[in-house]
Amino acid sequence: MGKKLLISLLIGSAFSALALWLALRNVPLSELAAYMGSIDPAWTAFTVLLVLLSFGLRVLRWKLILHPAARITFWDAFHPLMIGFMINCILPGRVGELARPAILSRNRKIPVTTGLATVAAERVMDITMLMILFVLVMTRVSISPSLDMVFGKYHLNRGTLQTVALAMAQVAGIFILALGLIGFDRTRGWGRAVIGKIAAHLEKRPGTAARFLRRGCILLLRIIDNVAAGLALAKDPGRLAACAGLTVLVWTTAAVSYYTMALGCPGIELSLVQITTVMVIICFVIALPSVPGFWGLWEAGGVFAMAIFGVNTTDAAGYTLVNHAVQMLPVIAVGLISAMVTSVNIWQVSSPVRNLPG
Repeated sequence: MGKKLLISLLIGSAFSALALWLALRNVPLSELAAYMGSIDPAWTAFTVLLVLLSFGLRVLRWKLILHPAARITFWDAFHPLMIGFMINCILPGRVGELARPAILSRNRKIPVTTGLATVAAERVMDITMLMILFVLVMTRVSISPSLDMVFGKYHLNRGTLQTVALAMAQVAGIFILALGLIGFDRTRGWGRAVIGKIAAHLEKRPGTAARFLRRGCILLLRIIDNVAAGLALAKDPGRLAACAGLTVLVWTTAAVSYYTMALGCPGIELSLVQITTVMVIICFVIALPSVPGFWGLWEAGGVFAMAIFGVNTTDAAGYTLVNHAVQMLPVIAVGLISAMVTSVNIWQVSSPVRNLPG
């Protein structure tokens, strides 16, 4: 393990421990320990299988999105995806989203910008699905205005959820607009024509600055073409529908995994719809800036969400903490195995500067 990576992991772990303490500081630790010891391991094992299944579905979806640009095998997509999600769990800044296309480019010579476009398309699908789930659960659940949980500088309440939902909707809208402008031939042609004219004009001008800008225009044209290749899925309604169906399956499997974990936890007697509400709220809460792996903020969001349904703090904290570990540790373990199998240097592929060109 590289020295820089080790330092990042140690700093991230320290912040995670502090965040976890902030989330659980009002929970009796002895009761929490006793609660965690009473969880049914059979349900835990079954939940781990569901978590891995949900990532298998993500691999199939990414493979399908990539298909118009490059035909790759399940394992060609599996290793970069698992390594990318593993990096997101252990390093700050969600740099795993950049690492994934970098690894794909190294292994299959697919341009990084093409891979980034497919990752962006995935994020749009996930955000859209989350927004649909949010609207559905918020129409069925009443959050009391008096329910307010303080976590560091954040107040977790209905207003915070609505603010995050609005921000996510805006991000999704910007992504859809940008991807649409590049993904469709006519709008991309307009952009390429403008950039081409700028490059032609710069070619006639002397000086280093003009040459530098002209090369930048040429690079931008190549990037636009690579991104368009990653978004060719939009031209195939059948594949687009299949990806939408896989997105539904991914989130359905995730919700069921939250539910099966609850079945093994004493004191958690919530329906699948209620547990799905808890999952959605946690997903919205961890969209706030936090430490690697969302430790602390995830637990605070889970305790807040389960308080809506009258679950006491100790039971909610125990379930949320264990479920967080079950949702993330298998991903970290499989990602590390994939890194070893493919001889990937985690620190190297985690560098945003190295991953952007191409």
